[in-house]
Amino acid sequence: MKVRDSGMPPEAAWETFFDAAEVLTTLSLDEPAADVIDFGCGYGTFALAAAKRTTGTVYALDIEAEMVEVTARRAASVGASNIHCVQRDFVTDGTGLESEAADYALLFNILHTENPLLLLREAFRVLRPNGRAAIIHWVHNRTTPRGPNLSIRPRSEQCRQWLEATGFEIEIAEVALPPYHYGVVGRKIVPR
Repeated sequence: MKVRDSGMPPEAAWETFFDAAEVLTTLSLDEPAADVIDFGCGYGTFALAAAKRTTGTVYALDIEAEMVEVTARRAASVGASNIHCVQRDFVTDGTGLESEAADYALLFNILHTENPLLLLREAFRVLRPNGRAAIIHWVHNRTTPRGPNLSIRPRSEQCRQWLEATGFEIEIAEVALPPYHYGVVGRKIVPR
């Protein structure tokens, strides 16, 4: 199931909205051997940036065959052999990964879905203990050049509530990711 009010602008325009490497640094993707899952990889913007900083596997998932093909092509062109591209309806069918298979989950510009808790529960399931779920989304402002309708665009406080409701502990409550985004990070804490 495709996430409501989604769609990608041309690749060149998309790439101007972020400094992917800086976003990942700010959101603490800092383990050199982390396995990463990118929920909705799009053009591979963040999957490629993640692959440059880890020797682990980067699972780049998207429902759109075209996005998976673009990501695979871009990965091959830069020799990023640790990116595993998969076309999958992870909203309906989950990621297909084993439990505790990853250290870091990217949920970028996707939590305007009808059921954000479903995606966060899947992220929690696939993350190892102490794994992180990183969220970025468009700021709640009409002047952004893209982003879902404001009526479904989540605010950072909603993202924090959703993270906590699915068992995450807030590690980064909110950080500005100029010019158009904010970030929130939760850590999977498993009681002993």
